[in-house]
Amino acid sequence: MGNRVSVLESRHEALGATLADWNDMAVAWTYDADPDGEADATRNAAGLIDLSALRRVHIKGPDAFAAVDYLLPRNMDVIYPDKSGYSTVLTDEGGVADDVIVYRLADDHFMIAYGTGETAPALIKAVAGKDVSVDYDDDTHIIALQGPIAHTLLDANSPDDINGLKFFHQIETTLFDKACIVSRTGFTGERGYEIFAKADVAGELWDAILEAGADQGVKPLSFVGLNTLRIESALLFHPFDVSENQTPWEAGLGWSIGKEKNNYIGKAACEAAQGKERMVFAGIVADADVAIGEPIAGGERIHLNGEMIGYATAALYSTRLQQSIALCYLKPEAAIEGTQVEVRGAINCSAIVCSLPFYDKEKLKPRGLA
Repeated sequence: MGNRVSVLESRHEALGATLADWNDMAVAWTYDADPDGEADATRNAAGLIDLSALRRVHIKGPDAFAAVDYLLPRNMDVIYPDKSGYSTVLTDEGGVADDVIVYRLADDHFMIAYGTGETAPALIKAVAGKDVSVDYDDDTHIIALQGPIAHTLLDANSPDDINGLKFFHQIETTLFDKACIVSRTGFTGERGYEIFAKADVAGELWDAILEAGADQGVKPLSFVGLNTLRIESALLFHPFDVSENQTPWEAGLGWSIGKEKNNYIGKAACEAAQGKERMVFAGIVADADVAIGEPIAGGERIHLNGEMIGYATAALYSTRLQQSIALCYLKPEAAIEGTQVEVRGAINCSAIVCSLPFYDKEKLKPRGLA
């Protein structure tokens, strides 16, 4: 397993977890439970997942804003203290080197959480010559409570107004008398919260949340269960659905690019690529024979009129939607809702291009509007 260790590892093992290495840390790939049941618990009540394998880096100092503003192509002017935002990190060639959440903890203090992409080398470039400190933080752990009752459970066990916390905002507070930062962010397509807590209290917080939610249907959520939720919600997972091989415009992330930013890593190439998309991010619903256990699984080629016009990146059978669904890249002219296509690979079947996301089409649930 990896060199980084979550203090929750023994708790995962007690739950019958199969551990797998991700981002140099052992994570709960599965538990001794049905991942579809975990996903249902998250959709109906709440799921609790250990996301400590995400890396955290703090950028502090007089030039912290300038460094992060150059690192990230998004408009950073709207990220004020106690606000967070999603962003890509680009290569010099305009490809997506990583995607991140940036949290502004103070005027001169930013924290960035990221996965397996190339944020670290880009950050070296971004801070060069600037008056900042860069501190990588493996002591802080991240546990995420995601689902429609997450806000009421946390609010009942904090002195602060967790229920009133706005989407993509964070607050320094206590939960169950333990100091932490609660951020209204997540990767499930549900109203969710990520809790940043030091290693010496993360285990107690994990236990307290599961105990408080046991009678309400709260369950631990594995990475396999999380994968179901994020595919249904069409949330990209770097590098499987987006990488340096795609531009933000191709990955459907053009909305995250600051329209009038003076400079950022990859700016010239990124701007030059707009309108020149070779493939675009899309979704299909496949007519796979799930009755015999054969949904599409990802990696299949997609054809139209005998021509290969795309490929699937991530796919599964959604028991909630009762559909075999896939995230994919298609030639722009084929990425039109209702287009009939053919899937070829280990499974050969017909499919139809559909709008994203598959679940919660209007994306109302994370905003607390449904």
